Amino acid sequence: MVSSDAEKLDENPEAEQETEEKPRPEGAQWYVIHSYSGYENKVKKNLEHRIESMGMQDKIFQIVVPTEEEIELKDGQRRVVERRVFPGYILVEMILDDDSWYVVRNTPGVTGFVGSGNNPTPLRQEEVDKILKRMDAEAPKVKISFKVGQKVRIVEGPFEDFTGTVDEIDLDRTRVRVLVNFFGRETPIELDFLQVERV
Repeated sequence: MVSSDAEKLDENPEAEQETEEKPRPEGAQWYVIHSYSGYENKVKKNLEHRIESMGMQDKIFQIVVPTEEEIELKDGQRRVVERRVFPGYILVEMILDDDSWYVVRNTPGVTGFVGSGNNPTPLRQEEVDKILKRMDAEAPKVKISFKVGQKVRIVEGPFEDFTGTVDEIDLDRTRVRVLVNFFGRETPIELDFLQVERV
């Protein structure tokens, strides 16, 4: 028995390594840089190129544009879109000194660090963990374009093309209760978010 357990461990030594987090470089902290909204990915590429060309890999480690996936309904079609969580902001893990500050600050598209004056304020690790966890969420969020009291049209299911009023929204279950006038009286119908659209 002991040998078979040992064999199982040896069969896939990388499996354990994948679950371990990379050790954080000593002195590295996360900072937020500001850029023009809509140019975050271009700024990230510019910064990655500068880090490589200026040999700053030992001081600037990760660049993250916080995004999350959303499901939106457009023209009756469901599609998953990637949405920036903080438009105009990019996270950078780095050891802050004059050289690394200069490289980041003078990257095309970077308008500055978040902080006071020339003193960037590092994020707390809990804040970074929360942002990264949000990005790693397995299920995409459903984008809703309606709120309680608004008129919606049912676009799918047995009540397709009926209109009604949103009575309740359950974000956890991604369900909406719509009051539909059916045979002369209001009837509550529970639907998935993607089965309705705002009128």
